[in-house]
Amino acid sequence: MELVRVTEAAALAGGSWLGKGDKNAADQAAVDMMRKEAPMLYCGEQIGTGQEPMVDIAVDPLDGTTLVSQGRNGAISVIAMAERGALFDPGPCMYMEKLAVGPEVNPHMVSLLYPVERNLKAVAVALNKPVRDVTVCILDRPRHADLIAQCRQAGARIRLLSDGDVAGAIEVAKQGSPVDVMLGIGGTPEGVIAAAALKCMGGSLQARLWPRNEEERRRAEAAGLDISAILYQDDLCKGEQVFFAATGVSDGDLLRGVRYFSGGASTNSIVMRASSGTVRMIETHHKWAKPSITNIDSLN
Repeated sequence: MELVRVTEAAALAGGSWLGKGDKNAADQAAVDMMRKEAPMLYCGEQIGTGQEPMVDIAVDPLDGTTLVSQGRNGAISVIAMAERGALFDPGPCMYMEKLAVGPEVNPHMVSLLYPVERNLKAVAVALNKPVRDVTVCILDRPRHADLIAQCRQAGARIRLLSDGDVAGAIEVAKQGSPVDVMLGIGGTPEGVIAAAALKCMGGSLQARLWPRNEEERRRAEAAGLDISAILYQDDLCKGEQVFFAATGVSDGDLLRGVRYFSGGASTNSIVMRASSGTVRMIETHHKWAKPSITNIDSLN
């Protein structure tokens, strides 16, 4: 519950920039509210008092900054927490190839090593429906042109995301979701966060690092990372002491966005715990402090 208060604060701040055309301001507002004393959040940063227990934390104050700036659906604020050393450190690699499936699909039946059509057929068998009814979630990027073509060749349905693939990964494990599998290349921090969420929900995510250029590849190899290796669920997020929280910023399939009203706002969040498999949907109403306005002229 303490974690969701953090994502609620970030969502309330970031949501106030919906449709205003400034994604940097929206992101900064969310970051500032997630931890006011820092101008930014960065990989490897040490936070807290130094007292036990020691934990790993992965955050995305605003997953979908462009969505917010353009007034589009699907932006969320997310945080994941696990025991120290549980969350994968991607080093210099900011992108990874991902494959996410829900709890009904045996993770050993699909692989990034397999052709796309084989994976889609495996998902179809697990869900007891034809491939033509399987829906694949993919980020709408030029780099995915061949992947999209392969999904169409296999006969699957496709849902394109303009931004923000954390929610897309979580959707595959949500009961009654219109999405069955997520494929494609997206952010590495988002992949680690999604792996934490899927661990709580019983789904699975596997990934492979995707260096953007030769310099990034050299830095990754120098850091001891195997670029060709498949990273499975427990490589990305180990153990069972895993917690996840997300709050909707703008309306989406996963969560409803922030609603502002006279004197306050409401938020819609999801909170999960891996050890118990608990998934809670939370509706919160926030009240602002009353402004000290004595007459209408003070509004000018």
